[in-house]
Amino acid sequence: MNISGKEIIELGFKPAKWFPEAIEFINTNKLTEVEMLAYLEQFKPAPTIDLLENPAELIINIKAENELEEINVNSVVTSMETLMKTPTIVNGAIMPDACPTGPEGTIPVGGIVVAKNAIHPGMHSADICCSVLLTDFGKANPKDVLDAANSITHFGPGGRDRNTQFRFPMDLLAEIEGNAFLNNQKCISAARSHLGTQGDGNHFLFVGKSKNTGNTMLITHHGSRGFGANLYGRGMHVAEKFRKELSPETLKQNAWIPYETEEGKAYWEALQIIRKWTKLNHEVLHNATLEKLGIEKENRFWNEHNFVFKDGDLFYHAKGATPLDAKFMPDITGPRLIPLNMAEPVLIVEGKTTKSNLGFAPHGAGRNVSRTQHRKSKTGTNEEIFEQETKDLDVRFFSNEIDITELPSAYKNAETVRNQMEEFGLGTVIDEVIPYGCIMAGNWQKNAPWKNRRRQGKRNGKNGRS
Repeated sequence: MNISGKEIIELGFKPAKWFPEAIEFINTNKLTEVEMLAYLEQFKPAPTIDLLENPAELIINIKAENELEEINVNSVVTSMETLMKTPTIVNGAIMPDACPTGPEGTIPVGGIVVAKNAIHPGMHSADICCSVLLTDFGKANPKDVLDAANSITHFGPGGRDRNTQFRFPMDLLAEIEGNAFLNNQKCISAARSHLGTQGDGNHFLFVGKSKNTGNTMLITHHGSRGFGANLYGRGMHVAEKFRKELSPETLKQNAWIPYETEEGKAYWEALQIIRKWTKLNHEVLHNATLEKLGIEKENRFWNEHNFVFKDGDLFYHAKGATPLDAKFMPDITGPRLIPLNMAEPVLIVEGKTTKSNLGFAPHGAGRNVSRTQHRKSKTGTNEEIFEQETKDLDVRFFSNEIDITELPSAYKNAETVRNQMEEFGLGTVIDEVIPYGCIMAGNWQKNAPWKNRRRQGKRNGKNGRS
């Protein structure tokens, strides 16, 4: 008598892709019940992994200075304590710029989570390899550098049109096409058109002078744009499949891809390709600015602060944290960069791994309240607020619309962050880039095409009434 999927399900197996092949094998070879059970043993799912009864150690490098910060810190700590129950986690830390980013159990900005043999896509988030790159322009006039960069950079949604795209390296394209996670038209199209773009939000192009040398420095801050976001989406999808199979109790945002699997190795390789592309994304803007001014660079260094770093079988997930330890950066060429806000210096730091910092420093100033809360807290017109907060600075918005949620008051107190860096041993400041000015996306949504069409439609409707 032939068996069907029904009999296999009655034995405790869930319907799966292997069913047809197994049924055919059993029936073709006329296996006895004992032989069938022995054959099916290979398809038994591994026992599921429970959440940790004793959460992994959490190191807290932050303290509240006022009531508002206390609310923020409590939220961050609570979320991290829930996250530390995830079964792959062995250690974690919170930086002074930490702020919550989602429901409880979600890694906050300023969080570091160490996992064993596991990559958690949700812990590097969609903005993979968000990073900063500095180029030393020597004694160039800061205004000239900002003007030249302003004519070259690209902020806002989408990518460059074909006429303004940068030449794409064929060796990098070959790497993309050779990776299972990246070899699809959506990824490749974004990689081409988004090269030389900076996006929106807190991404910026900053010009200032070194406190030590007086040289003019150009610093850009942005991540992997749509290219990385596409990988993130595919990574979360694969991680969710593993979560359902391995650890259903784990929160969806903390799902992981086991590194030892085929998918884990391919995902790790994809992250390295994203890292290479993102560094190039910075470099094409800096190089084009140098070329426009006819200047040779005097120095250059960079670091990511939103990535996964590997040390043996441990994977350090830094969601908005700057790597101090050189082992995390194989192409290290100089110290690290920590921007605070547009009116404060960009800090140039170095440091060593300690038990409390896990090899990391903060990535910036962070926020105590959301953009919406900050916007509601301000009084006066956007222009008045802008004038007050950017006095003596050349601050530009690419969309020509002021975004007050990116002004200095939207961020934590810079002095507090610096003091806590010193208190908790989170890197030593060796130089500062004193601000001259910067470019940001601005409120590009105000005049977005779909909003303009909606406004036009409303006007037409009113005009059509009798």
